[in-house]
Amino acid sequence: MQTLIKMHKVVVTFLLIALLLSCDSQRKFEKFETIDSMGWNKDEPISFEFDIQDTIQTNNLFINIRNTNDYLYNNLFVITELNYPNGLSVIDTLEYEMADHRGNWLGTGFTDVKESKLFYRENFSFPNSGKYTFQISQAMRKRNEISGVVYLKGISNVGFRVEKASN
Repeated sequence: MQTLIKMHKVVVTFLLIALLLSCDSQRKFEKFETIDSMGWNKDEPISFEFDIQDTIQTNNLFINIRNTNDYLYNNLFVITELNYPNGLSVIDTLEYEMADHRGNWLGTGFTDVKESKLFYRENFSFPNSGKYTFQISQAMRKRNEISGVVYLKGISNVGFRVEKASN
């Protein structure tokens, strides 16, 4: 019985510590999608839907990428689409550096999975309240090839985050 009580205290303490560490006062929205083991299919955009009511507060918007050592490139090309509640749509083609010139990953993490928090929009105010949709597709190409990489290996998760800007 004593052992069970001690185990219970340890578990409760661990859960409380985890809960306190997970508090994130800046976050308004954050979600990750897991990529299939075959790779990130260029023809299947990842979509995130989120609700915004505050049109005054400025926000920072991030694309979060988790990659492994199976990722073969030092950069990442993506096509993004931000759909507004009023029907407006903004499409961008963006390039992000994933590794330095020596091949060292720029993301953070202690294991072979590195997480990169990539700026999408900085100090951005949402013009309308309502439901927004953010879509992202990978747009990688091999050198001297016209068609894109169909299944991009080495990306394990793709996420999107909206957080209050600290002005």
